[in-house]
Amino acid sequence: MTRTNPYEIGLDKNAANYVPLSPLSYLERAAAVYPQRLALVHGALRQTWRETFERCRRLASALQRRGVGRGDTVAAMLPNVPAMFEAHFGVPAAGAVLNTLNTRLDAESIAFMLQHGEAKVLLTDREFAGVVSKALALLGEQRPLVVEVEDELAPPGPRLGEMSYEELLAGGDPAAPWTLPGDEWDAIALNYTSGTTGNPKGVVTHHRGAYLNAASNAIGWSLPQHPTYLWTLPMFHCNGWCFPWTLALVAGTSVCLRKVDPALIYPLIREHHVTHMCGAPIVYGLLIHAPAALREGIGHEIKGLIAGAAPPAAVIEGCERIGIAITHVYGLTEVYGPAALCAQQEEWASLPLPERARLNARQGVPYPLQQAVTVLDTATMQPVPADGQTLGEVCFRGNAVMKGYLKNPAATQEAFEGGWFRTGDLAVLHPDGYVKITDRSKDVIISGGENISSLEVEDVLHRHPDVMLAAVVAQPDPKWGEVPCAFVEVKLGSTVTEDELIEFCRGHLARFKAPKRIVFGELPKTSTGKIQKFVLRQALKSASAIG
Repeated sequence: MTRTNPYEIGLDKNAANYVPLSPLSYLERAAAVYPQRLALVHGALRQTWRETFERCRRLASALQRRGVGRGDTVAAMLPNVPAMFEAHFGVPAAGAVLNTLNTRLDAESIAFMLQHGEAKVLLTDREFAGVVSKALALLGEQRPLVVEVEDELAPPGPRLGEMSYEELLAGGDPAAPWTLPGDEWDAIALNYTSGTTGNPKGVVTHHRGAYLNAASNAIGWSLPQHPTYLWTLPMFHCNGWCFPWTLALVAGTSVCLRKVDPALIYPLIREHHVTHMCGAPIVYGLLIHAPAALREGIGHEIKGLIAGAAPPAAVIEGCERIGIAITHVYGLTEVYGPAALCAQQEEWASLPLPERARLNARQGVPYPLQQAVTVLDTATMQPVPADGQTLGEVCFRGNAVMKGYLKNPAATQEAFEGGWFRTGDLAVLHPDGYVKITDRSKDVIISGGENISSLEVEDVLHRHPDVMLAAVVAQPDPKWGEVPCAFVEVKLGSTVTEDELIEFCRGHLARFKAPKRIVFGELPKTSTGKIQKFVLRQALKSASAIG
């Protein structure tokens, strides 16, 4: 006989005891509880949380009045300006999905994303008019409604928009109802990641995961109420690691920044008493090596999250010297940005710097609201021994994992094989449970925090008439962490030069994806003709060690 569960009788979800989780609720609360607190700073602009909420309601209402709703995509090709922050709330409040575009990409990539994501609206800035106009031309008649975000701090450039952002907002209702999604599993954002193929994959995230990872940022970083946060991290990158939503949760102040430049950053830190910032190692390297005069008058400690390549001892030491306390996080677009944290133990503080740096450079443990991060055997999907030596693959499981890849069920199934999200990063598990990456199985080059597909670069090189074979691997770089290095076999009698090949790549790729170095010679191959990339990597490491 089946026993009836008494805890299920008459105890169903209803409007009083259940509300779908969404970071949109963070904005509503911030505006209600702290209406006069400063939300956004940009140039001369000072905008409160009440004003921000009203503008986001206008945006949602205006989009809906133009037929944008559930299942539609709104793309944004913007730097870190107030409109980009507002789009993180106004677009999903309309029921739509926000697609933040990497402003470093080429026109072909932008066109692919706009087409693949079926963007109905594109918010753009005149700084990117050149690449956006080329992308729109590639789309033909399938182009979205282009909305120009005007900014007095933007460099000169032609206007592309059919209307301005302020004109769009003027058509919206500042008192429109603020509606949470009917289902917390609804998509909130679309972010493209190149992975290891030329065509990028569209990572789809949901309201529930955004809500939880935004809260994880605050919990894991011990973020206080009302911090002053400087936007050194691009908001286009994993939705700014969910920090637009986190800043609403803690009713903090966002200081916008169009360009990472110490000459701009230090005055903003001094003027606004910036307390927190995020970025790749290159960002902190720029701050460390900037003229000391720029730091004059800054006497308070700044908290910094760092991700990308593991921070070397020189970065940790340098940050300590200039008053930035570093915390290392790790993640991918598929897990909303940071999803693992190198949680610092109290006893580490008394260790010598080299040992402290070694411990802090690990990828660490799960984020507070991420269920698990571990290292599994790539074949059996069983945990590897926690011995700090046995290699396996870094895998995530939890509510802050993507829904999957847009229109790509095969890639989605492969990513979730075995009931975990498989990152493709090879790592070991230390006895204390901390994960440490040792290599990347997917040949992705992470340069300045941005992914570069080696296969994409190789494809371009193979288009050159003098190139027979090409292999691209990561070369260590003191500024960017890693940069592409190409090993090339040319056809007999070819006189092509290194500079010519690099310029050829720049003509077909975003400049940051082009190889910084070309090495000519026969490529090492297996008996079946497969190029042995590990031999090329070892050659670069050996040359670096000798140099």
